[in-house]
Amino acid sequence: MYRSHSCGELRASHINTEVTLAGWVQKSRDKGFMVWVDLRDRYGITQLIFDEARTPTAMMDKAKSLGREFVIQVTGTVIERESKNAKMATGNVEVLVSKLEILNQALTPPFTIEDTTDGGEDIRMKYRYLDIRRNPVKDSLIFRHKVSMEVRKYLSDQEFIEVETPYLIKSTPEGARDFVVPSRMNEGQFYALPQSPQTFKQLLMVGGMDKYFQIVKCFRDEDLRADRQPEFTQIDCEMAFVEQEDILNIFEGLTRHLLKEINGVEIAEFPRMLYDDAMKMYGNDKPDIRFGMEFGELNTVAQHKEFGVFNKAELVVGIAVPGGNAYTRKEIDKLIDWVRRPQVGALGMVYCRVNDDGTFKSSVDKFYDQEDLAKWAVETNAKPGDLICVLSGETNKVRAQLSALRMELAERLGLRDPKVFAPLWVIDFPLLELDEETGHYHAMHHPFTSPKPGQLELLDTNPGAVKANAYDLVLNGNEIGGGSIRIHDKQIQATMLRHLGFSEEDARAQFGFLMDAFEYGAPPHGGLAFGLDRLVAILGGQETIRDFIAFPKNNSGRDVMIDAPAFLDTAQLTELGLK
Repeated sequence: MYRSHSCGELRASHINTEVTLAGWVQKSRDKGFMVWVDLRDRYGITQLIFDEARTPTAMMDKAKSLGREFVIQVTGTVIERESKNAKMATGNVEVLVSKLEILNQALTPPFTIEDTTDGGEDIRMKYRYLDIRRNPVKDSLIFRHKVSMEVRKYLSDQEFIEVETPYLIKSTPEGARDFVVPSRMNEGQFYALPQSPQTFKQLLMVGGMDKYFQIVKCFRDEDLRADRQPEFTQIDCEMAFVEQEDILNIFEGLTRHLLKEINGVEIAEFPRMLYDDAMKMYGNDKPDIRFGMEFGELNTVAQHKEFGVFNKAELVVGIAVPGGNAYTRKEIDKLIDWVRRPQVGALGMVYCRVNDDGTFKSSVDKFYDQEDLAKWAVETNAKPGDLICVLSGETNKVRAQLSALRMELAERLGLRDPKVFAPLWVIDFPLLELDEETGHYHAMHHPFTSPKPGQLELLDTNPGAVKANAYDLVLNGNEIGGGSIRIHDKQIQATMLRHLGFSEEDARAQFGFLMDAFEYGAPPHGGLAFGLDRLVAILGGQETIRDFIAFPKNNSGRDVMIDAPAFLDTAQLTELGLK
């Protein structure tokens, strides 16, 4: 038996009990006649004591030789600690060691294994197995486990069945690039790793499984960000004989369950917002509604004067920054520089101070009088003491720019409290999105999304106006889940693929198996997938997902710990028909 107790469970009630512990040496303190060692495992830390009066000389020498992260086993008696530590759960006791065994020695770690470490991100990723020993990372992984267990509990209670789907599948165009896997037994042919189990879960509905879920790895070969990895995990769900309302209700329930069980938070409302309204009021389709600063469109009140910048703009739009009138001119100039950064791309920013006495002072006073500026305040809902920030330009670009500014200002103003949760359904997305470079439409979600009832005919006359029977669940400005009602009719699916530019032959080659299945009694069905990595991070009060993944990739998609991806040798390439 390596241990009778963990390093986190000993209390005063264990005094005079003989125990066996095993773990890693967190640190040791050698006073010559006495040695204290902090022994750590996943559950906590227990202080060990060795002293010349009660410890044999040979064991004292062994204790003095212990280095950080040595793996040891000890047996001893729990005694009351003289200098108690109220910050430790085990701080009232220590173990007087009677037997010490070094199970494995350790090199000095390249960074300190402490809650606050001296290791930079690159070095910690290279030695991720050491980083996992630190409480912040360890606790994040345990937190992820708890979320996953609550997901399984809730969905199982709702009669969902977890079914595994294949990882080696056929490459299909779902938006991002596929990771491909060469087949040795079928030379020149390739599998793809799934971007999602989309077609398989639809086939499970044809198979009568009714309610399916899977916590599943997915793969997309795309550019990376702090909240994106080449391999990620989805809570993938599908239901048969449902309409949109049924799905929204089920997954509102799941989100409520997680917030209550994991965070102790009760959520009363899940407001719903049309995609068009989200873009108009917030400039993006995943707005953070924990705070205001809704957009005010100013075309009608700003394009009647001689200010050419506004007059030639497709959209003039502003936000009111709470208390922003307190900003100095230097601080406002820094904001202007911020929106001019290449990452944002604005050419400049007009501002207007709303003074406490109700008067206005703007950077364009030459063109606008007090009456004009008062109208700006009405449209942006600005109050005395606020600052109105105005951008102009092409509609889609300027909305994105102002959205970025809104989020930056909210961060600076402390309006994005990670302990406050504001869920939101965004519904009625466009079915198709126009690629401005090619002039062709592509599916905004995926080719299997159903149009809203009664809008199928618009595909031939006004495809850009067709709304999708699709929905995203947003939490604190992050999309945590998305889905749709699917097409379940072969002819409608063929029509959809034709409008996406597939020839009849291409559609047959890519999706013939699915359309064949539709001829054998496909039920109406729909589903949703949560991004587990992102969901866990937000529930854990973080925006980035990396610490909630055991072995993440870096921003270049590399695993620096195992040095992957890597080159294959010539023999392997030849065997795969790639050389």
